[in-house]
Amino acid sequence: MLVPFRVPQEDTRAMPTDRLFSRRDVNFLLDEWLDVTELTRRSRYADHDRETFESLIDIAEQIGTEVFAPINRLLDEQEPRMGADGAVIVPVELAEALRRFGESGLIASTFDDELGGGQLPYLVRAMCGAYLAAGSVAAYAYPFLSEANANLIVAHGTPEQIATYAVPIIDGRWFGTMCLSEVQAGSSLGDITTVAVVQDDFSYRLTGSKMWISGGDHELSDNIVHLVLARTPGAPVGVKGISLFIVPRFLPDESGDPGERNDVELAGLNHKMGYRGTTNAVLAFGGGYRTPLGRPGAVGFLVGEVGRGLEIMFSMMNEARIGVGLGAVALGSTGYLHSLEYARTRTQGRPATAKDPSSPQVPIIDHPDVRRMLLAQKSYVEGGLALVLFCARLVDEVRCARSVTEREDAESLLGLLTPIAKSWPSQWCLKANDLAIQIHGGYGYARDFPAEQFYRDNRLNMIHEGTHGVQALDLLGRKILRGGSGLRLLAARVHGAIEDATTLGGEPARHAERLAEQWRSLERAIAVTADEDIAPILANASAGLEAIGHLVVAWIWLEQEVVAENKAGDFYDGKRAAAAYFFDHELPTVSSLLDIIARRDRLTLDLDPAVL
Repeated sequence: MLVPFRVPQEDTRAMPTDRLFSRRDVNFLLDEWLDVTELTRRSRYADHDRETFESLIDIAEQIGTEVFAPINRLLDEQEPRMGADGAVIVPVELAEALRRFGESGLIASTFDDELGGGQLPYLVRAMCGAYLAAGSVAAYAYPFLSEANANLIVAHGTPEQIATYAVPIIDGRWFGTMCLSEVQAGSSLGDITTVAVVQDDFSYRLTGSKMWISGGDHELSDNIVHLVLARTPGAPVGVKGISLFIVPRFLPDESGDPGERNDVELAGLNHKMGYRGTTNAVLAFGGGYRTPLGRPGAVGFLVGEVGRGLEIMFSMMNEARIGVGLGAVALGSTGYLHSLEYARTRTQGRPATAKDPSSPQVPIIDHPDVRRMLLAQKSYVEGGLALVLFCARLVDEVRCARSVTEREDAESLLGLLTPIAKSWPSQWCLKANDLAIQIHGGYGYARDFPAEQFYRDNRLNMIHEGTHGVQALDLLGRKILRGGSGLRLLAARVHGAIEDATTLGGEPARHAERLAEQWRSLERAIAVTADEDIAPILANASAGLEAIGHLVVAWIWLEQEVVAENKAGDFYDGKRAAAAYFFDHELPTVSSLLDIIARRDRLTLDLDPAVL
């Protein structure tokens, strides 16, 4: 149900065009560092050029600024609620914004030509997504999850499933979700209990419930395509017994249009601290509210093979995790740019060395501690954006690698970096939002300015699509301690950057030596023998995730510093200053984190819960 809520007439939180991302920084990362134009020499992207990429980013920036940002406050104040008839009530402005987004063709941009897509690089699409999330992360969540849903169906579905369920999403007519968690399971997906029973026509009937489903129910599109994890009768316990099913809200009729309502019902809405504009639902599957096709249970269709559900779902989950990191960067970026503008225009106090109390007050950016906070924000936000865009570039390498070896290397490195790309920006771009509130002072804690909403929205990113601790266990337990080529490939890139910076001398060489020293500490900390107890390492995996994340971002800052060397102007001076801040203020913290792992600290492992 759409209700015509309206934005208040006086809104001090309007969004100027330069408050989402620095376009100069975007161009630096895409052109001077990642060489996005090189992708046009790959056959998949040969029909495009740099102007095409620029035009797409222009569209995303325009939608983010002119369509999503103006309703961001409204979506926060008028969060979804259930009406008397059980339908979700959202502002009509959200539907209009998503309609205009759907008409832009951005969802279709990276899909294959034969599916109606534009076959554009994922790197370009990721930057577009960053602008949209910066405008309103809550509004963008609906199409973002839908695009990931369609990507999974295209990768693992049958031709019929692709035509029936993915193409309407690609066209912008339907939305999609991922339904994993349950009340009793949380992140422990091996404990889900939703059941799927095969029928004579090879469809399935699902019964059970799902929790924390973003975009799980609404009236914003003609249909909602749910991707649902469930167990078949007799399936083994744990994750190996999980399969994946397409469960549409409406069953398509013979023409492919939404037909009979499936037995998928909204059981409730979760009300969150932030991200309020995105419905977050409890869904009941096969609860007996309806009997589609005359039989009980929600109608579902198997994706891939029985028992491979979680493995297949990971393709969507990993895309979503990179998207979470991108959303965290977007919120950090707009928070930084808002606080930068505020610091330049807000006058308060005088320099500490001023002797005349009657002298004019100065802009707060003149105070060194405010500049410290701004520089910290800049280092987190621009470092985080570079990290996520590097991962997006790896997605393109996987899609159009020139050899099997190149593809396998890109997949391994991307697999290693995905938990970092999700978690590091979620932690440190949230810190950037925290500093934005501090720079605004009392106004930052008030609703007159958007800094407090940016913080609340960003706080979710350390939780959803796998908590910080889950990502840490994935990184340390699966990607590093179990071997694999990912860390070796990363080390090669890190050492290559160290060599390049050392050759330059000066500050780059000094920073290179600091990074080399900390990298050696990492190698010592994670060195294990075949018979060593790894439980203490896993118990401190979060410290390892933070340390490795800082090392990765330091490497990325070193690469940016190398590119900026010998280039003049405020922009490049700003790059060098942010790099210096990160190496001098942030990288030294890695030592204490790695020390926890190196000495196999057992404090939390052996702690008696009774003392807490």
